[in-house]
Amino acid sequence: MSLVCGISNESPEHPVVSPVSGCIFERRLIEKYITENGTDPINHQELTVDQLIDIKTNVVTKPKAPTATSIPAILKQLQDEWDAIMLHSFTQRQQLQTARQELSHALYQHDAACRVIGRLTKEVTAAREALATLKPQTGISATATTIPQPAMAMEAANVPNQPIEQAGMTTEIIQQLQNKATVLTQERKKRGRSIPEELMSQDYIRNFKTFASHPGLHSAGVPGILSLDIHAADTSKILTGGNDKNATVFNKDTEQVIAILKGHSKKVTRVIYHPEVDVVITASPDTTIRIWNVSTSQTVQMLRVHDAPVTGLSLHPTGDYVLSTSTDQHWAFSDIRTGRLLTKVADQASLGISLTTAQFHPDGLIFGTGTSDSQIKIWDLKEQSNVANFPGHTGPITAISFSENGYYLATAAEDCCVRLWDLRKLKNFKTLPLEEGYEIKDLCFDQSGTYLAVAGTDVRVYLCKQWQELKVFNDHTAMATGVRFGRHAQYIASSSMDRTLKLYGLN
Repeated sequence: MSLVCGISNESPEHPVVSPVSGCIFERRLIEKYITENGTDPINHQELTVDQLIDIKTNVVTKPKAPTATSIPAILKQLQDEWDAIMLHSFTQRQQLQTARQELSHALYQHDAACRVIGRLTKEVTAAREALATLKPQTGISATATTIPQPAMAMEAANVPNQPIEQAGMTTEIIQQLQNKATVLTQERKKRGRSIPEELMSQDYIRNFKTFASHPGLHSAGVPGILSLDIHAADTSKILTGGNDKNATVFNKDTEQVIAILKGHSKKVTRVIYHPEVDVVITASPDTTIRIWNVSTSQTVQMLRVHDAPVTGLSLHPTGDYVLSTSTDQHWAFSDIRTGRLLTKVADQASLGISLTTAQFHPDGLIFGTGTSDSQIKIWDLKEQSNVANFPGHTGPITAISFSENGYYLATAAEDCCVRLWDLRKLKNFKTLPLEEGYEIKDLCFDQSGTYLAVAGTDVRVYLCKQWQELKVFNDHTAMATGVRFGRHAQYIASSSMDRTLKLYGLN
């Protein structure tokens, strides 16, 4: 043991050198580290206590200054320490504020970049849609043969007050309609003999409750879902039209949005989901009707057959033609596969009266229209003539619906009631009165004709024939705008101005 100035070089506080890294350590600390780890703390190579090299130094004791031993001196030292801490804290706060400002600036730059990207994406989409309307379209189904939209009709669509060329109801088209009606009439008579076993009973309908509510299908900035339809074959797919100018295809089972269809320049007030192919049809006050391919979210046909807002839309049972009505006082019959206008007719007996809604009879040979002067008009499609009128409502007609049994027609107007008409006797055989101030926006029979749903101030379900109220749903916080039954009435869907799609059932 060597001694320097009476102090042992092997004391715990004596410095030592590690031969492995060449660094100096306090003996007490390095010995503790070696005991725990067995390595040098700098390069982590193996090291033992015996390998440490002592450093021979004179130990100098520095006594405190006499001025530091008094209470005032100690208080001054504490004050100096406090001042140093406060200055350091102030510096840290300044650095934090600078970092926040830089982060805020970066976030604003990111938001601006996202807005630019969104605008450019919208412009690209609009350009693609414009290009799609200028070139021959691909078919809406793999087996369909399409014909380019006639150039004259497209030019006429862009010229004010220019009549659109009508292709006419050819003998082949009329024969196709007649053949389809014959088949549908026979099938309906067979179905009418018995109620489907899978159909929900009235007791189950009474126990329906809201099992899902989806508020995120359309923009919150322009709230409101205005129209609704369900795919006839795959009832998990639901189509909605919104106040935000978009239509949305939604899968209720996966709770995922399948497609958002953007293209209309005004709100989407009418929607139809094609029952056979993955195609939807939408109408808007922008005077256009669009046929969309859901898988690509692109417009495959755009019909400009009206000069004013489109108010009614109905798909013919063949799946090839669409009926539309407008405030231009005409109804139009168009081919959705080719984009051609076949015929456009105005009611000569009601000139100046707007049409408000339209619906095909299940057989497809007749259809009904509603007018702004409270009239229900029945038309013969082949003859293009008005064959019957149903007066009785007051106020514009808001909704009409034919029952699948082919005999009943339900209608509603701004008079707080639903009227039921017998097409065989051409008379109103039942009126369902509702509360004063009750508004009705949509009517719908289920596919079997057993139930009737009403959407408006609330959502109601009636049992047909007895016309008994089965259930009332009050979950919407605003006006209900659409209602549809799922297959065999397994569930009911409704849309509303409160921006939600609600589903009712036993789930």
